[in-house]
Amino acid sequence: MRRSFIFAGLAAASLVASSVSGSAQQRMARVGVLECRGGASVGFIVGSVTHLGCVLRADGLPDDRYVATIRKVGLDIGITQETALAWGVFAPVDRLGPGDLSGNYAGAQGSASVGVGLGGNVLVGGSNNSIALQPLSVQGQVGLNIAAGLESLELRPGR
Repeated sequence: MRRSFIFAGLAAASLVASSVSGSAQQRMARVGVLECRGGASVGFIVGSVTHLGCVLRADGLPDDRYVATIRKVGLDIGITQETALAWGVFAPVDRLGPGDLSGNYAGAQGSASVGVGLGGNVLVGGSNNSIALQPLSVQGQVGLNIAAGLESLELRPGR
């Protein structure tokens, strides 16, 4: 289990370093917080798929809703009853319009739970790979699970 977290941490650090160096000339502003919640998920040893409902909360703007699909590849064993994630959203602009977070994101992730657990995710993507979902997000989950590897997030406008 400890090796899984070390692997996830190294992969996350590598991804953050490459995304920072690739966009060092571009100013990134925090535009809000993306909060996602979902139901049960079953890990199939080499991966899993989870569906979530998400809301982008930004000061002075109405909530912007999304539907998310998270796909994990790597070690993913166990069952989680519910999942909640929150990312700080960083973009090259000060404000995003409705649906602007739509797109595909990729990165590294690691999580563990026995009863209640925690995890972290590093994701970059969106419009021309210009949006970062806070280099490290906070994930809470309930169940019995261990996961580490690569993760992709697909965000589509929701209601």
